[in-house]
Amino acid sequence: MSETSEGPRPPAGAAPPTARPPVTERHTDPASARAGNGAADGIADRAGDDLAGGTADGIGGSGPAAGRGADYRAVFRAATLPMAVVDHEGLILTANDALGALLGADPVALTAQSASDLLDVSSDGRTWHAYREVLRGRRSRFRCTRRLKHPDGRSLWAEITVAPMPQTPLGSSPGSCPVLLSVADISDRRELQKRLRHLQMHDPVTRLPNRTLFFERLSAALVTPPDQDGPRRHGRIGLCYLDLDGFKAVNDTMGHRIGDRLLAAVAARLTDCAEQENQHRTGASLVARLGGDEFAILVEESAGAQQLTDLARAVLTALQKPFDLAGQRLAVSASIGVVERAVAGTSATGLMQAADTTLYWAKADGKARWTLFDPERNAHRMARQALSSTLRPAVERGEFTIEYQPLVGMADGVVRGVEALVRWNHPQFGMLSPNRFVAIAEEDGSIVQLGRWVLQSACRQARRWQLDHPTEPPLFISVNVAVRQVWDSDLVTDVAEILAETGLAPGLLQLELTESAVMGSAGRPLEALQALSDMGVRIAIDDFGTGYSNLAYLSRLPVSVLKLDGSFVRGFRYDDGAHPSPADETIVEAMVQLAHRLGLTVTAECVETAGQAERLRRIGCDTGQGWLYSRAVAPERIAELIGTRPLQR
Repeated sequence: MSETSEGPRPPAGAAPPTARPPVTERHTDPASARAGNGAADGIADRAGDDLAGGTADGIGGSGPAAGRGADYRAVFRAATLPMAVVDHEGLILTANDALGALLGADPVALTAQSASDLLDVSSDGRTWHAYREVLRGRRSRFRCTRRLKHPDGRSLWAEITVAPMPQTPLGSSPGSCPVLLSVADISDRRELQKRLRHLQMHDPVTRLPNRTLFFERLSAALVTPPDQDGPRRHGRIGLCYLDLDGFKAVNDTMGHRIGDRLLAAVAARLTDCAEQENQHRTGASLVARLGGDEFAILVEESAGAQQLTDLARAVLTALQKPFDLAGQRLAVSASIGVVERAVAGTSATGLMQAADTTLYWAKADGKARWTLFDPERNAHRMARQALSSTLRPAVERGEFTIEYQPLVGMADGVVRGVEALVRWNHPQFGMLSPNRFVAIAEEDGSIVQLGRWVLQSACRQARRWQLDHPTEPPLFISVNVAVRQVWDSDLVTDVAEILAETGLAPGLLQLELTESAVMGSAGRPLEALQALSDMGVRIAIDDFGTGYSNLAYLSRLPVSVLKLDGSFVRGFRYDDGAHPSPADETIVEAMVQLAHRLGLTVTAECVETAGQAERLRRIGCDTGQGWLYSRAVAPERIAELIGTRPLQR
């Protein structure tokens, strides 16, 4: 009688056992609970002793156990799930008819053949190692997926499961026990998964890859090493990131249905551009819709920036042609940010940040254009961002200082007043002039807090000079005011409180606003300027002649002073090889005469030479400001200038 794993037989007359013999530990992965392989596991549980105890045909013994073994062998052969019993060397001991049909061979002919060769299990190292571990009894279960060739010529996806036989012959070692191999056709499931993934990874409106698939492809392109055995690779990557100009107006006026059709038509043209590019270049391109009216063209293995800029030009040209949609002819344009760089050292996040920044530049530069990423311009943007993030706290930390530049009477060269110029003593970038941070402060609103501090500090300093030099005519203080200070704060109240606090007379305070800010004044700003003028504060228009130059405003605005822009004054230079501009001199003379007829005084900026000063004096300018007299200096230096005779070189 052949030995089985059932153990000793019960004595004669004893009742057969009612409970199944214990089985070895089973795999608990939920994924293993599939219908086909579940049947295979059940057969293995109940028939392990019969199929493992010898050949599939001869098992000694008689009685109920022998009968059950015959039944199990019959079930094994008739099962629709392809199965085989494999020994510890990986050779087939027996195979059922379903496996023979799958492989196009007689089941008997499969005996003693290598199961791994028949089912391509040894094609990769990790799979082969796991398979061998199960054969040696060191692993409880193994599962892999393989694409097999059916005898009728079609391909199918198969899930191969290998598990030890639950019961082993007495005295056998774990590594010598056979295993049960089963093969489940999962082609339908794979096809369903493929369709679901396609739906998940593609945009339903344009049928293009969506944001998820785009970033998956981008990440793969950045981490995949070059193929050493394949053709030479450039190791570079490029991206055209584009946004449709004015697409929101299309949605708002014509509805989302037309908007969706326009997006689909744009996607088709982008795809055509990418396909034409692929015909002339190496590497693959991916066109994706990232959301809204944003699209991206990813170019793997790019040949350089020229390739990307050529693609961007082609896209702009393609989109310039009108779109005919449901009887509507639409014209759209796009702004494109172009980035091209080496794969090494590039991350998906960094590439997209650069592309987004460059797209913003294209929009800011006028739209309907492409812009190539510029590291220097980006460094400036990063520095600007660093300043923006630290500007407001810098006011609270006291990092700002004020320097003062004299305003000198053209007739006698005596200092009449000073202009307060704020400086930022930045801990990282050093001393910064106003043109580095004032525009940023206006954007984020911190100009209100900063402007009030400058106004308060300047008025306090002017009053201190007055008290320290009681016998000299007091200097007036000129302070720049941003238009946002007029809108976002109660400037009139602030000025009144500061004058009351410092004791400075209103007539000694001059507020400078740019021409564009003053000329656009209406409503609240105009009321504020009028209230300040009524208070006795002088209002000056800074950089006059470079903005709107709407002279009609001068008749109704409470303006006291015009400050001529330095670009006109530079035309007065006759020395140092400079070429004078007779036109500038004529314009300045006309503006001075006009201002005087309106009762306004005139200050000339950027006076640098004695020749300029003399001509401006003859024309009739009242005061001058520039390096001829003094640069912006500390308040201690201004104190030394008070009461001195002509301040002129």
